Amino acid sequence: MFEEQLLEKIEICNEILCDCRNELYLNMRFLDVALHSLAFEPTMAVPHTATDGQFFRYNPEFLLEQYKIGNVPVNRSYLHSLLHCLFGHIWNARGRREAALWDLACDLAVEHIIDGLRCRCLRNPPKPYRRAVYDGLQKKIPVIHGEAVFHLLQKAEPDPRTIARLIQEFAVDSHAFWEREAKDPRSPLEQQNQWQEIREKMEAELELFSKEAAEDSQGLQEQLRVENRERYDYRAFLKKFCVLKEEMQVDLDSFDYIFYHYGMELYGNMPLIEHQETREIHKIEDFVIAIDTSMSCKASLVQKFLEETYGILSQSESFYRRFCIHLIQCDERVQSDVVIESQQQLAAYMEDFQVKGMGGTDFRPVFQYVEKLLAKKAFHKLRGLIYFTDGYGRYPLKKPPYDTAFVFFREDYQDVDVPPWAIKLILGEEEIREG
Repeated sequence: MFEEQLLEKIEICNEILCDCRNELYLNMRFLDVALHSLAFEPTMAVPHTATDGQFFRYNPEFLLEQYKIGNVPVNRSYLHSLLHCLFGHIWNARGRREAALWDLACDLAVEHIIDGLRCRCLRNPPKPYRRAVYDGLQKKIPVIHGEAVFHLLQKAEPDPRTIARLIQEFAVDSHAFWEREAKDPRSPLEQQNQWQEIREKMEAELELFSKEAAEDSQGLQEQLRVENRERYDYRAFLKKFCVLKEEMQVDLDSFDYIFYHYGMELYGNMPLIEHQETREIHKIEDFVIAIDTSMSCKASLVQKFLEETYGILSQSESFYRRFCIHLIQCDERVQSDVVIESQQQLAAYMEDFQVKGMGGTDFRPVFQYVEKLLAKKAFHKLRGLIYFTDGYGRYPLKKPPYDTAFVFFREDYQDVDVPPWAIKLILGEEEIREG
């Protein structure tokens, strides 16, 4: 008897969820693929609802109670879990020590999106407390998304009572099925890649085909832009400016011990093969770091960028025994050029670093200055130029005879057009800190 009642409830719940899915689709057609990417799975193992990126798990008793209130709570609950998948919150939870803060940040970001969607099927006017939280966040970050909110919570270190109040207000589903183990984030994960593809298609559709829908879902579109930014490993990026060169060093990787041992046994003290005395390695030789010191580029961001770059370059294996790095500060004109030829000089420069300039922004003087250095043969082999900037300035029209990369530290996540011959790297605070 009990099993029959349970099966009947599950059947009713599945119909409720199908209606929910259809109603969301009719109001937001750009969610079409996403809405049908979660299979329904009833379970008594969760008190409310939960997802792992593959299933939408629900407690039948809870869902029926929610539906008695109306269709809005069910719609919001399903969309809440769906957005966690869409923005990768499930997989980005890996390896985070403060799991509770990450869960809260993700719930808050998702609820902010839902509260901003102009759909009657989701309408639940935010309470004064919610509005106050949203207003406070928007004063500190231009886009309310999981990563940014997480870092704000970390810095603020709110007391347990405040955390509990926020969880009570914004938590909707269980995160028990989220991935918590710190695995290699570069390893391909089928589900994660599937949701990334859905997210990218959604952004394209909102921007190109659904202008009216985009106006009604601005918070969603902003978060899509944030999440669809390509994530970069700054260390890997810097390797683009390394050169392949032979160095006097025993190459043990190419040494064959079998032939060496056989020769020693056959001829006594005469091996058949010797160690190679040179090996090909990638190391930094000559390049330029240009720093935009205009009024629009914050000194704290410049300092943070240099600290991270110094941390990478100060590793002994990154350098040749002889190298030349020009650290140029420039606004609308070149303000300083410090030549670094040793790790000691680089460390000393970092200790006494001061921003010089704070005028307007013009990228051309740096390229003109480097061109003069090339004419004077100041470099053995100039591999490339890295220009750290906020993007607001005049670019040279002509492609230089070396690789050029513009590195942007952009907290508003808006894209910047660079010349087609340049490499573009957009770093958020988390990329600098984790790079």
